[in-house]
Parts: sequence; structure tokens; C-alpha cells
Amino acid sequence: MSEISDAIQSKCLAFGDRIIKLNDYLLKEAANAKPTYKLVKGKRVYNKAVPVYLQAVSNLCNQLLRAGTSIGANNSEACNAISRQDFRSKSYIALKEARESLYWIELLHRNGYLDDKQFNSIYTDAEELVKILVARCKKLDKELAGKEK
Repeated sequence: MSEISDAIQSKCLAFGDRIIKLNDYLLKEAANAKPTYKLVKGKRVYNKAVPVYLQAVSNLCNQLLRAGTSIGANNSEACNAISRQDFRSKSYIALKEARESLYWIELLHRNGYLDDKQFNSIYTDAEELVKILVARCKKLDKELAGKEK
């Protein structure tokens, strides 16, 4: 791999690490929230089913975990592509996963699972990856369009 590809992959790995840690943090926070209960004959009876709020954050976290870690996996595939077209295709998949990560991060923030500071930090990292991958994809499009002439 080139120095640029190495740098991009390093950013993808660092972002994946952050996503994994964020996932663990959010699931622990949700699990530590007070369990719901109802009073039956003056005694607390705790709900044994997984609370709805835990299901929601778990599902959102799972989606973000899949998309956020997939960026690096697809970027790695791109760097080991068998052709320029394959490299372009895998790069676009990595870009799509980065954009999907932005969506899940924003959804977690809008629903109160991420505070403003957490949101701004991780969202900025994801936006940076999107910009890097957009630049790469545009460059590849120009290169491949030039070869077709």
C-alpha cells in the first residue's frame, strides 16, 4: 500500500476503535439505567423482559457498529483490489458505510443517547472519513473516465 492508503486505513481503524468503544459505553449506560417496575400489592415487581429503551439503543448501536467497522474492512479490500475498477467499487462501498455511520450517529444524538460533546467528536471523525473517501472516489472517477476515452 502507498503512504496515502496506509494513512486512510489508519484513520479507518482508529474510527472503528472509537465505534467499538462507543458501542460498549452506550450498552453499559442503557443496561445500568433503572429497571422499570410496577407496584403489585405494595411491592415492586420488576419487568423481566428487556426494556424497550434497551432494545432501541441496542439496535441503533448494532447498526452503527456494523457500518462504522465496515468502513475499514471495505477500505482494506479496496487496497487489495485486483483492478482499478475493483478498487473504485470497494472505495465507494467504504464511502457508503461512512455516510451510513453519520446517519446512525445523528440518530443516537437526536434520541438522547449521545450528548452534544460526544456527538460532535465522533460525528467530526466520521465526516472527515467521508471527505477523504469522497476525494478518493472523485479522483478514481476522473482517472477511469480518462482511460475510457
